Amino acid sequence: MTSSKKHRAQSATGQGGDASTGDVSELLRQYAEPLPAWDSPAFGELFDRYGDARVVLIGEASHGTSDFYRTRAAITRRLIEQHGFNIVAVEADWPDAGHIDRVVRELTPHNPQDEPFTRFPTWMWRNTDVAGFTDWLTAYNRKLEPAERIEFRGLDIYSLRSSIGEVLGYLDRTDPALAVEARRHYGCLMPWQDDPAAYGHFVERQRQTPCEKAVVEQLNTLLSQRMLTFALHNDAFFNATQNARVVRSAEQYYRAMYRGGSASWNLRDRHMFDTLQALLEHRGAGAKAVVWAHNSHIGNAAATAMGWNGEFNIGELCRTAYGRDAVLIGMATHTGQVAAADDWDGEVRIKTVLPSRTDSWEYQFLQAGVPASLTDWRASDRHTLREALSETLLERAIGVIYRPETERWSHYFEAVLAEQFDALVWIEQTVAVTPLATSTPPGPSHEDDTFPRGL
Repeated sequence: MTSSKKHRAQSATGQGGDASTGDVSELLRQYAEPLPAWDSPAFGELFDRYGDARVVLIGEASHGTSDFYRTRAAITRRLIEQHGFNIVAVEADWPDAGHIDRVVRELTPHNPQDEPFTRFPTWMWRNTDVAGFTDWLTAYNRKLEPAERIEFRGLDIYSLRSSIGEVLGYLDRTDPALAVEARRHYGCLMPWQDDPAAYGHFVERQRQTPCEKAVVEQLNTLLSQRMLTFALHNDAFFNATQNARVVRSAEQYYRAMYRGGSASWNLRDRHMFDTLQALLEHRGAGAKAVVWAHNSHIGNAAATAMGWNGEFNIGELCRTAYGRDAVLIGMATHTGQVAAADDWDGEVRIKTVLPSRTDSWEYQFLQAGVPASLTDWRASDRHTLREALSETLLERAIGVIYRPETERWSHYFEAVLAEQFDALVWIEQTVAVTPLATSTPPGPSHEDDTFPRGL
């Protein structure tokens, strides 16, 4: 029975999430491999089994848990050092990640005034764990020839103003005449670049003429043969082109927000998948990527309530495109602390994570009794485990907002774990990330990204 059919059958009988799951926790106890310390060689060796993949997607159950970031960084270091992975692609805006990429590959001199990730939620990428990884990556890259250095790239679409500025800046430097044309194309969006959600409202609710044609024309101009004659394989051109694609996707996204349904989510994850494919193609032969994103993006959506309600994600698209060459690794916790806000654009707070519900997958891992583990059901000899994980239980998702008082409805969803991931990293007790300060307090964010879910 497929996950969607199973979901419908269980919903009809009221049996979804029935905790007749003593056998599940027993099997998890049998197959869970205890995690050594992050800095131990034995830790990395646990993940060598994924070294032959083209894409390894590593999730997180929240955007504010230090253990998830540190675990993900340790896995990624091993994949880079021992298995030739050369792209780290993260759930972050393309221009902000581009600042980090230029630092870690030493493409341009570091400017201390450049401060990426300064809008809400700043702590998601401006934290000590990410800083520690990028410091390591900078040092590691120095040992490599420039063409072999590992990239740090962003996949997301919430950088309308910055991406327009990057395109115009590139054209000002390379072709002033085309820069004039680009300003004409982007003129339609300029009044809205600080409040793109308002653009979506006025187009979808007030019937204002959309800017779609203009931004598509600009992307096509950038991709025209005239540009390609001097820009082929040029990293600056690739960066400008990707920023133009961000502008196109953002224009579509902010209109889709006001149509309801799954359109805006699907557009965003399609953009992230297309960006990942563009990165692999641009890197050329031997390109291998590690993706960092929330579980809700990297787990196969078709095995969750998201997919049953019409949403897909980058994990599902990668599984379809790459088959077993894509590995989906989730993460989960029972309790601890998390950095999160009460509301969108709110102050970051250190919050206590409620103990996991008894009808959740997290509770099954708790009952297994292994405090920190990797459980893999991708291997051919794990049929019994896969069968046990093919039930429908709840799974917790905390984004940049955490509301314990409404946790069941705002942070849990149904999932068939065996089909959602290939493996899961379990850390029973977790701690919050430590945010890094910015030199100037960020102003309000008008780009209402993923509100209200904040994933």
